[in-house]
Amino acid sequence: MVKIAIAGGTGQVAREIIDALVASGKHEITIFSRGVRMNASIGTVPTKLTEDFRQNKAPDGLPSSTKWQTVDYTNKNSLVQVLQGIHTLLSFVQLLSDPNQESQKNLIDAAILAGVKRFAPSEYGSKGTTDMGWWDGKQRIREYLEEVNRIEKVLEYTLFQPGLFLDYMAYPYKTAKHIEPLQIGFNFERYRAMAVEGHEDAIMTLTTAADLAAIVACAVDYEGTWPNTGGIRGNRFTFSEIIEIGERVRGRPFDVGEVKLEDLEAGELKSSWNLEAVHSAVSQDQESAFQKAVSIGFLLSSIKGAWDSSDEMNQMFPDYKFTSAEMFLKKVWEGKP
Repeated sequence: MVKIAIAGGTGQVAREIIDALVASGKHEITIFSRGVRMNASIGTVPTKLTEDFRQNKAPDGLPSSTKWQTVDYTNKNSLVQVLQGIHTLLSFVQLLSDPNQESQKNLIDAAILAGVKRFAPSEYGSKGTTDMGWWDGKQRIREYLEEVNRIEKVLEYTLFQPGLFLDYMAYPYKTAKHIEPLQIGFNFERYRAMAVEGHEDAIMTLTTAADLAAIVACAVDYEGTWPNTGGIRGNRFTFSEIIEIGERVRGRPFDVGEVKLEDLEAGELKSSWNLEAVHSAVSQDQESAFQKAVSIGFLLSSIKGAWDSSDEMNQMFPDYKFTSAEMFLKKVWEGKP
């Protein structure tokens, strides 16, 4: 058993992984949160939730076996104190809310001072970040981790990179307990997809949220040294192969909106369709611009190998059986209009 701290533990991906760690019954888990923050879309914070934060109690919905700790990510000294005795620190800090990534940098510094053995930054997506400005923070933290370990290794870390969640191809249906449906460039509901003309062989790694959570739980139990890059390869397909799977599963041809590379590089998305819904972290006044930026960034990054995850975690856990994309999608879409 080890003591685990979860930074940003109320997020969707964090909740999936917390459940997997709790299910193992092996660890003592403490969830860190900034505390009560007002959100205009929510309004007044419920009295019970406020009281939970004051008493360091986990809000409803989080496993009762976990501990709850409000923290100030700007106060490095206080972070050192709450990290005393922690073996593994997993970060799920929201990147968009902290453009300079001071929260994660302070967590890393405090973890080193507190003697934390292992750290995983807020990743859980693509291998590359090129052309995806909303993930610039990931690259900053990767560089920071390299720098603090440049002279000697003072903190063991890994970047959990499962590629794209296969669950998103079930949109609008929810297939994970906590991760909400998200519209992407493969729209199985409306029989359509986007691709870059001449680059239909671009590789995508597709991994279910459940498989990611299971692999992270395995990695926490792993007694060897974590690799700096923790690639997770649930399924590996080209754009063309994904579209072919979609057509088999849905029983009809897909309308593939092919866009030109030069248009994307010029910031233009000349497609017959675009995303209609974005991540909940994006404000309403930014939705339209973000939808366009995500579509362009997704397509450009895909042809540059950003979503072709490596397989370090597959090699570490060769007996783990990943969910087959086609079987998963057949089950999701069977009988659906």
